[in-house]
Amino acid sequence: MRMIANFSMYPNTVMIGVSHSNRSHFKSTQFPAYTTFDNVILPAYTNINNVIGRRFVHKTSSEVLLERGSNVVSNGQLPNFPSSSYEAAMEKLSSLITRQRRGEKPPLPNKLGRMSMYLKILGLEEDMNRLKIIHVAGTKGKGSTCIFCEAILRECGFRTGVFTSPHLIDVRERFRIDGIDISEDKFLECFWDCWNQLEEKATEQLPMPPLFQFLTILSFKIFTSEQVDAAIIEVGLGGTEDSTNAIKEPTVCGITSLGMDHTEILGDTLGQIASHKAGIFKPKVPAFTVPQPPEAMDVIIERAKELMVPLEVTEPLDCKQMKGLTLGLSGDHQFYNAALAVSLSRCWLQRTGNWEKVCQNDFQDSNLPDDFIRGLSSTHFSGRAQIVCDSSLYSDCSEIMSENCGELIFYLDGAHSPESIDACAKWFSNAVKGYKNPSHLSISVENTEESSENGHFLHESKALGQFENSSRLILLFNCLDVRNPNILLPRLVNGCSSSGIHFSRALFVPSMSKYTKVTSGASVIPSDLSGIELSWQFNLQRIWEKIVHGKEMTTLLEKDFKAESKLMLPPNEFLYDNPSKGCPSHNYFPSSAVIPSLPLTIKWLRDCVREHPSTRLQVLVTGSLHLVGDVLKLLKR
Repeated sequence: MRMIANFSMYPNTVMIGVSHSNRSHFKSTQFPAYTTFDNVILPAYTNINNVIGRRFVHKTSSEVLLERGSNVVSNGQLPNFPSSSYEAAMEKLSSLITRQRRGEKPPLPNKLGRMSMYLKILGLEEDMNRLKIIHVAGTKGKGSTCIFCEAILRECGFRTGVFTSPHLIDVRERFRIDGIDISEDKFLECFWDCWNQLEEKATEQLPMPPLFQFLTILSFKIFTSEQVDAAIIEVGLGGTEDSTNAIKEPTVCGITSLGMDHTEILGDTLGQIASHKAGIFKPKVPAFTVPQPPEAMDVIIERAKELMVPLEVTEPLDCKQMKGLTLGLSGDHQFYNAALAVSLSRCWLQRTGNWEKVCQNDFQDSNLPDDFIRGLSSTHFSGRAQIVCDSSLYSDCSEIMSENCGELIFYLDGAHSPESIDACAKWFSNAVKGYKNPSHLSISVENTEESSENGHFLHESKALGQFENSSRLILLFNCLDVRNPNILLPRLVNGCSSSGIHFSRALFVPSMSKYTKVTSGASVIPSDLSGIELSWQFNLQRIWEKIVHGKEMTTLLEKDFKAESKLMLPPNEFLYDNPSKGCPSHNYFPSSAVIPSLPLTIKWLRDCVREHPSTRLQVLVTGSLHLVGDVLKLLKR
């Protein structure tokens, strides 16, 4: 670790939130509600560290899953709102979505001034200043860094709250308390309190806040109401003008890796982008970052000097520091995020006067405290380098080892920038190679009970024998039109091919998520295909075919394609025939296809595997966190 600027060391401050001190820094190992595959699977493990009130109770994994949907509410009393209130809340949130085109800078003058007024209306200013906040900005990895920090501090015995974005399935994912999504009851209690007060005070000069601004306000409300010891806040976009920059007195700040993203808002140079990110720095408040390109680092250092900020650059975590355990998040890039999280967590503990309680010995980079190691190894973040084996195929199999069961495995990563696509390609290539030896691979599966009941187990002999020569690597891709697929797709292909990994087919599918509506995990999945717009997906297909063939493909009959046609799905043989065979159809070439519906795509993939039970389909889902979230939503149903 390198000290860049050292104007003052970390002064100790008294920790706020002493009402939770009866936990005595309980050392926990929080198991998320999903299954882990190593040499064996524990079909019904238990979780001993869930907190109700301030008592530790013993719960099965099914009870943990149930609690995710309906947590215990404060004081044992249900808030006074109707049972349909959650969907009503989603409608209210949807009304806050601004109508400008995605990627355009919203016309919001004096955003932070308005934030201050909203917080004053809600009486949150004083309470918010008492929060002990870790504030994290960056282009790549800021969400992962926040989740690492949360897991570390929770393992150290503190009550934690973390705010990240976007959500994948349900908006409550953005607010985690002690590592678990906020319960529906607690969410609604805080939501309606904020909504009703702000709506009552709304004027033409101070209208209701836009969606992200409201969610940021809601996070402050939730964390102060829940009296968290540590609040970890991820910046939404940029830093200087981001809604989260209403934080006036963070305990420590961090900046993750920077790259070219959101250039239409943040600027088209790394220096301009770095200036926005460093806007979260506060006078004399310690800050940490990872190695950056010189253009970005110069700006960060200059900003730190202006504000007398002690700034350190962290080097990537050495895997030897993990004492034989592995990071909970996959990918080499996570060693940078983990190292940054270690530095931020250490500084938080020092500045709140809790370091010596956690670590009796002097801290050394080569000797992480056991609590830190447990936190880093138990971290889970959906949709980021996540592997999910589809359990629905096993409902038709009478035996776990039935040879009539194929495998459909989804590799989920919401990469959507050039740098994150590079990291995704490297992770996917390593994961596919590692899958040939399942004893070295962890697969996270939603719906633990369903997976166990359906015989969702992977036997090593089956993995190494039945599927050894019959795997198909499929790309399932979509990205927003503000991204540049001419950059993303070639980098993905080149990154994989450099590791000897080649896709058999590519599928281009629109996301289910609508940017004009906030939905919940229980929201109805649309099935109407009439009037669906697929021109963007056909554009992605043309780019893909040019990558594959080295020239433009001009025979695609896009104009004749009808979403409601019976011909909208390729034949199942499309996935298995030699790609040199066959002629282009209305929506597919031998190596790629456009499919108008994600639910249809998942069903079609399942049908293909059922009809070819000796085949394993390994599907990389990437290009958009919205697409990843939609796939997860479908797999959970």
